[in-house]
Amino acid sequence: MTSSDENFLLLLNLMSEAETEALGRRIAGVLKRGDTIALSGGLGAGKTLLARSIIRHFLPREEVPSPTFTLVQTYEAPAFRISHVDLYRVKDKSEIRELGLDEAMDEGVVLIEWPNRMGELLPRDRLDISFELEDDATERLAKVVARGSWVPRIEKLK
Repeated sequence: MTSSDENFLLLLNLMSEAETEALGRRIAGVLKRGDTIALSGGLGAGKTLLARSIIRHFLPREEVPSPTFTLVQTYEAPAFRISHVDLYRVKDKSEIRELGLDEAMDEGVVLIEWPNRMGELLPRDRLDISFELEDDATERLAKVVARGSWVPRIEKLK
């Protein structure tokens, strides 16, 4: 674990899908309007599982499909709108501008899968979570990097 004035790194060994879901609930407990969470990792690494657990923290009965084909799924939680974004199929940054993510980031919470597609359009104030699958397909290493307003909140994610 290292820290600096702007970033804080936390490494978590998630031994099961249940532990990944528990991390999602802890993240949901500290979310506020304007937050962005960038989720990275290969196919099947846990990005959608984590996003789904965050959304279901607020909307337990909600069906939460992967937005791979729709690109954006929105959910009206009691305190804010949650936008779940999957940029896997996006080829050009001009497509990202058309999705209305600026407005979504201002008005609610945005969970972004494949955030590397955004480049410099990704906000600086965000929580980055990258997943690596371990030997067992259910075990994951989550590298959590807090930036900006996330730094003081990351302690609650341990």
